[in-house]
Amino acid sequence: METYGHRYRMFNDDMQGTGAITLAAAVSALKITGESFRDQRVVVFGAGTAGVGIADQLRDAMVRDGLEPKEATRRVWLVDKQGLLLEGMQDLRDYQAPYARPASEVQGWADGNIDLLTTARNVHPTMLIGTSTTPGAFDKEVVAAMAEHVERPIIFPLSNPTEKIEAMPADLLAWTDGKVLTATGIPVDPVEHGGVRHVIGQANNALLYPGLGLGTVVAGAARVTAGMLLAAAEAVAGQVDARAPGAPLLPPVANLRASSATVAVAVVRAAAQDDVATRQPADLVQAVQDSMWQPVYGPLSEKEASP
Repeated sequence: METYGHRYRMFNDDMQGTGAITLAAAVSALKITGESFRDQRVVVFGAGTAGVGIADQLRDAMVRDGLEPKEATRRVWLVDKQGLLLEGMQDLRDYQAPYARPASEVQGWADGNIDLLTTARNVHPTMLIGTSTTPGAFDKEVVAAMAEHVERPIIFPLSNPTEKIEAMPADLLAWTDGKVLTATGIPVDPVEHGGVRHVIGQANNALLYPGLGLGTVVAGAARVTAGMLLAAAEAVAGQVDARAPGAPLLPPVANLRASSATVAVAVVRAAAQDDVATRQPADLVQAVQDSMWQPVYGPLSEKEASP
């Protein structure tokens, strides 16, 4: 992606798709809290390609919200199997390195590796995101450390399958007295808490990447830009009213075809705005509809075609 992303029409679902659908959930959550991206402090637990992809998308959102790139990067903390990522660690990957913290920043936090709980206690995150495949990692103590400093904690345990999720929504709601804003990487049944039926949105990449690809094709975009990813995320978030009590942060996957068309329209407009579109249809909605594959087959023979 670093080598060819600016030259070719490329998209990596593991990094960009996961990041963008998580960004969509964050957009919905911030509509509820009334805060901006530039005010967020994000801890990502699990610093593989998916976790760093999410970090990149949230960092880019902070930049678009007015922060300088270095300042935005400093508002994201990555925790992996070796603890909080620090400068000088021998096993840092190139895509992790920008988020590594200087040793001087964490002096006195802990003896040895800095775990998730210690990070939460010192960072006071507003968002906690899990891509670790470590079941139960977001336990009551970690959630309490976060909720102590945040009125509406935003917690996305995204690992799947179910046996690897960092926390179940029912527990998160119980531990935060119903104040948590959450979406998961697995399908979860609605949760009753405090007389409110909470519908849990699933951060499924399928809500985003078909529409992103379709919009890229319709626009004839020379490349996939950060603005196109943001447009896709905002189009997904715009399909729900998350401010209603118990409403999900993301739309249901069942309406994927309609959702993809909505995303595609937003992506084409963003491609034109970013000056990478080679086509700008006069009737954008119709152009998207015309480009969508229809699962309809004609008759195989004249005999079958006759009534």
